[in-house]
Amino acid sequence: MQYEEIIEQLKSLSDPEAVAGMARFGIKSEKTLGVSIPNLRKIAKKTGKNHPLALQLWDSGIHEARILAGMVDDPEMVTEEQMESWVKDFDSWDICDQCCLNLLDKTEFAYQKAIEWSERSEEFVKRTGFVLMAQFAVHDKKASDEDFMQFFPIIKKEATDKRNFVKKAVNWALRQIGKRNLNLNDKAIEIAKEIRQLDSKSAKWIATDALRELTSEGVQKRLR
Repeated sequence: MQYEEIIEQLKSLSDPEAVAGMARFGIKSEKTLGVSIPNLRKIAKKTGKNHPLALQLWDSGIHEARILAGMVDDPEMVTEEQMESWVKDFDSWDICDQCCLNLLDKTEFAYQKAIEWSERSEEFVKRTGFVLMAQFAVHDKKASDEDFMQFFPIIKKEATDKRNFVKKAVNWALRQIGKRNLNLNDKAIEIAKEIRQLDSKSAKWIATDALRELTSEGVQKRLR
């Protein structure tokens, strides 16, 4: 499928009611069409991997075209410059999360960028760092415990960030890493208890919510 054809298809699938619903969840409605993720996946499947097309879709600035760009791009062709350019454009949690899930966590720069971005000040850049950590914990079967141990001090340091989209991503990273195996579960619980002692509402929420899941009977039973 060609760029123009895809843009036409996206516009034909637009749903103003869905756009209004997305706005309630903190997703900006300008340049948003309200196309569902399953519909975007269908288009991506038909299109196949196509790096030049992904760059064109991203440059359109259309919300759904950018999510689609992450689905059709080839992680082996993504440069560090492209990752930096795209992450600066992130303006909603769903573009951030979908790009991490579909593309960024499969690039050769992923671990390096997770650490770099988690220390940046921009809300969605910082969120991306922690969403990547959460994705690695679920999808990177070859990673060692040491790969995840390096994230704990960063999680603790950034747990005082009050911003909703950052706070939730820090919590997500802590929970996912702590559900990977027993060793990381023990360490995540220890870090969560340290975070709970910090003089910060965000930190207390992150820790309490993470501890509830990490110490739960279901998680403990599965890990054992």
